[in-house]
Amino acid sequence: MRHIIPFIAVALAAPAAAQTARAPFTIAETGEGFATINDAVQSVRMGTATILIAPGIYHQCTVQAGGVITFKAVQPGTAIFDGTTCEGKAAFVLRGQGSTVDGLVFRNMRVPDGNGAGVRTEMGNLTVTNAMFLDSQEGILGGEPTGQKIVIDHSTFAGLGQCDETPDCAHSIYLANEGSVTITHSRFERGTGGHYVKLRVPNVMIADNSFDDSNGRKTNYMIDLPEGATGVIARNTFVQGRQKENWTGFVVVAAEARKYASAGLRVENNVANLAPGETRSPAFVADYSHERLAVGANRLGAGIRMFETR
Repeated sequence: MRHIIPFIAVALAAPAAAQTARAPFTIAETGEGFATINDAVQSVRMGTATILIAPGIYHQCTVQAGGVITFKAVQPGTAIFDGTTCEGKAAFVLRGQGSTVDGLVFRNMRVPDGNGAGVRTEMGNLTVTNAMFLDSQEGILGGEPTGQKIVIDHSTFAGLGQCDETPDCAHSIYLANEGSVTITHSRFERGTGGHYVKLRVPNVMIADNSFDDSNGRKTNYMIDLPEGATGVIARNTFVQGRQKENWTGFVVVAAEARKYASAGLRVENNVANLAPGETRSPAFVADYSHERLAVGANRLGAGIRMFETR
């Protein structure tokens, strides 16, 4: 099986490198340096800026209340936000006009309500690329009741989710909006509860990802669209593990409500298998919408049923 490994590119201008040598957080456009991520964010106000983040382990968090901000690691994979949340929510609480998170690592996020996340999006479009979300209650959480556009690409989600700490589960990705969510070229593995991807949105694109549940425990669905959705789920690889809390479906549509139309949802060219020792027989697509989905050719391993209507 071909695994999807997030691609990391390093592109750094010399003047920016000189600035980050003096301060861990630097405004790329001006060269101004700051000791904390939150001081850098607050300096942007309602403007547009790129904050360059030097290598290091940061026990810091920030709330973006305005502007359009790109949070960019100087060297992808070396700027690590570890275990500190703002507002009891996340390392980055984002409610500006727009945000991009590029090359950062978030780990060990836990809060009392069970939803400790690396990124909490509450307003504005969001792009996440080359990022890692590790060993936390949640990876990316949130959304807004507008046509918000969220794009997640070339990122890793591992050791995320919970259903034991609070009455409601947390998930690797849990997003809701009235716009769209796109997830591409990303890896999901070693889940610790909940779903790997849960989306309450009308339009989805989930393509070219790897879902490896071999070492997961107490996990549920790979992809949950609890209120229905249209769009495309294609060219993903899935392995379902043995230690699941709910093993009955890989992709589950409209299990909670039929808020969004699901007719024409394309599920095609995916590969799905069971981990060694898994003897149960899940459905690849479990549909509660009772609409006409476009389930095309998918390569399924032994023991997996293509489609089930419930």
